[in-house]
This record gives sequence, structure tokens and C-alpha cells, in this order.
Amino acid sequence: MLAQKLLATAAALLATSVRAQDADGKYEIAAEGIRAHFIAYGASISNLFVNDSSGVERDLVMGFDNASYYGEDTKHPHLGSVPGRYANRIKNGTFEIDGVEYHTDLNENDGVDTLHGGADGWDWRNWTVVSHTSDSITFSLFDKDGSNGFPGDVSSYVTYTVTPYQWHLKMSATALTKKTPIMLSSHTYWNLDGFQNNDTATALNHTLHLPYSGQRVGTDGILIPNGDILPNLKGSVNDFWSAPKQIGASFDDPEIEGNCGTGCKGYDTCYLVNRAQDGAYDWREKGPVASLSSDFSGIQVDVFTDQEAFQIFSCSGQNGTLPLKKTQGFFDDEERPRVVESYGCVVMEVEDWIDSINQPQWQREKKNIFGPADSPYTLEAVYKFSVKGKGGGEDEL
Repeated sequence: MLAQKLLATAAALLATSVRAQDADGKYEIAAEGIRAHFIAYGASISNLFVNDSSGVERDLVMGFDNASYYGEDTKHPHLGSVPGRYANRIKNGTFEIDGVEYHTDLNENDGVDTLHGGADGWDWRNWTVVSHTSDSITFSLFDKDGSNGFPGDVSSYVTYTVTPYQWHLKMSATALTKKTPIMLSSHTYWNLDGFQNNDTATALNHTLHLPYSGQRVGTDGILIPNGDILPNLKGSVNDFWSAPKQIGASFDDPEIEGNCGTGCKGYDTCYLVNRAQDGAYDWREKGPVASLSSDFSGIQVDVFTDQEAFQIFSCSGQNGTLPLKKTQGFFDDEERPRVVESYGCVVMEVEDWIDSINQPQWQREKKNIFGPADSPYTLEAVYKFSVKGKGGGEDEL
């Protein structure tokens, strides 16, 4: 019965008119003060345009100029995509459900763990565009039983919508035949300067605030959770909760060495979102869970979400080999290469507690394991944009 309903839903969506792609294979949606481009590969956002405090339009996210290149890029840094069926890492590519052990594709650290669902994860797939209007687009994907080692058939829908100065996303996934882990996210790489700051090629000048994140998930040297929940002590490297601070503010602190794994300086950290102490809340109002801003562009993005964790990655792995888009990287200094340099971006992932399928003591089963008798997995988030006014205050766009 559930499968029939899903098929009926898909048929109804397919009946909706789908607007044409542009010459680069991208779908545009737009509203006042914002426009965005998406591609079917990975259900990815490829461009997000917002005007800065001087009225200059900035493209704030990483991507490629043409949709065809996403499938050709062998390194595939998950640009703007939807990783799945289980985002982030799975220890040893192994988990257990109802006494049955499953083994997923080992695609990271020379076959030690599973990253973002495996080598053929959802961000490597071409999704189906089932609806596309002037301000919204919906993608769908069917993932079959045994795909990358995961049990059961899963049907998923991702809808992106823009309203004035806001980007909304809603993701759902339904387990059709067996219990299975599901955790999605939006793996978007941000640079609020549009890679056009003459003074720096990095995003370490961006200011970050995580007001509900006094704790983080402890990990080993290859970023696999070890079961510990660690305090982000006030004034420490990982303290973004007590006050906003620039991402690079603590880079002179010895504690930053290895903070994102062995030999890594920076952040690749799952921060917990603790909002319940004041009682019931509406996630659309109780927030934002994160705010990112740049003094150079004056742009600020406030992230509202129903999820209870938030991954920050400071792009330490970028090495100058990934090109900027034609909408980015116009510099006064003509000698500066049009590439993404180390720390040139910030990844912000709304999600649940990572690898909690291997940490039963966290008691996150209902947030991570879904079966045919359960309600679908859902994730929602809203990115609200504003700019700092000429007087130094913050103005709603």
C-alpha cells in the first residue's frame, strides 16, 4: 500500500511542468533578493546568488560551471550535494539491526570506513527532476535493496524552495521493505565573499556562532566517533557558543593541531545542538542554530533546522586544484590564481549525531533507523540572508 501511494505521488509530481535547463545544464529558481541554480547530479546546489552590502551580487557556494563536469570529477568533493543513504562516516562500514550485521562499501581511509554512503552514494547519482517552478524544484531517487550494502528499498524526495532572501530545503526518505539507516544532509561549501576578497583567499575571516553547541562528538584520528561527548569549554578552540568568533581566531592555539583529525589543523567537527532545556520549541523560531557572516561582504546567513547536530568543516583539504566558477574570483591582483585554496571555504551540514548507529548508548535509534512501519525520515532547514547596513548594524534583506 505504501509503495502504491509513493508511486501515485511520483506520478502526480511528474505531471507538473518541468522548466528547461539552461545552457550549462542547470535549473534556476528565484525570489526577491535570491536566486539559485541546481543540477540533477547529487540533487546539488551549484550556485547561490545574494547581493552584498554594496549591492554587488556574490555567488556564495562552490560548484562547477557546467553540470556535465560533476560526473567527470574523479575526486568528487561532494559539492552542494545530498549525501546518502547515510551521511558522514560509518565505523568499519558495519552496523547491526535486530541482530543482523550489515557491511557497507568501504570507500575512505584505504578501506577502513564508509563515507557518505559509499562509492556509489546518493551524491554520485543522477536524481530525477519531478517538479520545477520559478521558485521551487523537487528531485527524487529510488535506492534499491543492497545498494552499497544497505538493506531495503528506499524512496527519497528533496525539495528546494526560495522565498524573499531565504533558501528552504526539505528532505524525506521512506524505507519501503526493510529497516535501514537513513541520515541525509546538504553538503554545501560556503564562501560569503564569493571568493572575491582581495585581502584573503580563505574563509578564516568568516565569523561563526553556534549558540546551542556547548558539546561536540569525540572522534579518533580518522574522524570516526569514539563514543565520547566532549565539552566545548568557554574560550577553547571549539567554543563558538559563548560568543561569535572568526573561524581562524584560534589557529595560533596549540589545541587546533589535530582538531580535525591526525595531522589536520582546523575543524571537521560534529557539534551537538542543545535547545530543549527551555521546553518545547518551534525550530523555525528557536534559533538560529548557526550564524555565519563576513565583514568583507557584509553578508550573514542564519541557519534554522529541525536537526540536532551541525558539522563544520574548514576546508583544510582544499589544495588549489579545484577551479572557481566564472561567477567567482574576480581580483584586483591578476597574479592570484582562480582556484579554491586551503581554508577557502566552510562546509555547514545540518544532520543528526554522526555514526550513532554504532553508538547505541546515545539512544538515537528512532532518529537513524527507519522501517516500513515507521514514518518517513525528514530533514528541514531554512537559510535566512541579511546584510550589515552602512551604519554597521544588521539589516534584513
